[in-house]
Amino acid sequence: MLKQGLKKELGELPFVAEDLGEIDDDVIELRERFSLPGMKVLQFAFDDNMPESEHIPHHYASNFLAYTGTHDNNTTRGWFKQDADESKRNRVRQYTAKEINEDNISEEFTRLAYGSVAKTVIIPLQDILNLDAQARMNMPAEAQNNWSWRLLPGQVTPEIENKLKEWVWVFDRM
Repeated sequence: MLKQGLKKELGELPFVAEDLGEIDDDVIELRERFSLPGMKVLQFAFDDNMPESEHIPHHYASNFLAYTGTHDNNTTRGWFKQDADESKRNRVRQYTAKEINEDNISEEFTRLAYGSVAKTVIIPLQDILNLDAQARMNMPAEAQNNWSWRLLPGQVTPEIENKLKEWVWVFDRM
């Protein structure tokens, strides 16, 4: 009844359940009852429980949005260089079966997200551009120096556009 009431009042809005952080069964039940897509963040996938992590792509379901990181995370390059310890970096290498470093981590995470079954993929521009921590968008609970990163003219080059077009085609995301 509530679901029909929401649809009647609001229409078919693209709601997303921000199911990150400390989530209890009530949040999951609400997300599922209203068929709201949840969020999966690759930067959260490589802790000690990596094979069982809900953020690792082989556990995604289609009704989720896949992110490399969010506006509250470091850039993926910054995460790999500054936030991920060596054991996390090794789990990334183990999962991708590639030699991963700060130069290729953003592209590999983007490919993992695009190749997942998640309905939608959202990649921060900072990761598409392979920028480091200097381009971080937000530091939660910090009052200063947030939301100041800006895309500059010419940063998205034809080469980057072509790479994105290729990924959209390869991973059937049209």
